[in-house]
Amino acid sequence: MMTMIYLILIPTTYWKMRLKYQKPPLFLHICCGPCATHVLEVLKESYHPKGFFFNPNLYPEEEYDKRLEAAGKLCRAKGIALLSPPYQPDLWLEAVHGREKDPEGGKRCEICIHYRLDATAAMAIQKGISSFGTTLTLSPHKNSFKINELGYNIAKERGVVYLAADFKKNNGFAHSVKISKAMNLYRQNYCGCCFSMKNQTSGSR
Repeated sequence: MMTMIYLILIPTTYWKMRLKYQKPPLFLHICCGPCATHVLEVLKESYHPKGFFFNPNLYPEEEYDKRLEAAGKLCRAKGIALLSPPYQPDLWLEAVHGREKDPEGGKRCEICIHYRLDATAAMAIQKGISSFGTTLTLSPHKNSFKINELGYNIAKERGVVYLAADFKKNNGFAHSVKISKAMNLYRQNYCGCCFSMKNQTSGSR
């Protein structure tokens, strides 16, 4: 008796979907669309990232809207989910109260980054995701060591995993500029808060 062998052809899209969800999820804090361009390209090789646009430091609200729109445009193009909670700058101002005169890159900035990363870690836990990261280390104006230190400490306190990285390495920032220009993404000319805006206007950074 002849044994019949049936070959079942499974569409390529099925395997792509399996590979997509086999990758571990990563809850990614996105500071802006341009910074996320290079970062998402790097992360999608090993993770299934979910974006989190949490930047209550941005000023004015029109600036917040522009950066959120750019981040949304990028995530839609890349097939990445993006969560964006309500814009609540007053809560951020409370967090940095008393540090208004700090220089750029000083204690106020450290508090700001901690505030946003801690919120990212908390939301990751709420969404059932055990790892989080940020696009902030792409910027040549940011101290990647300090950002990673803050992220690691937050992860330790909350019982999750922080993805330490320095995305500006290997020409990451230059690559992000190239991609964002090709996609016509809005690119800002100051860090984001009202204090950095004043410093930019006065000619310092």
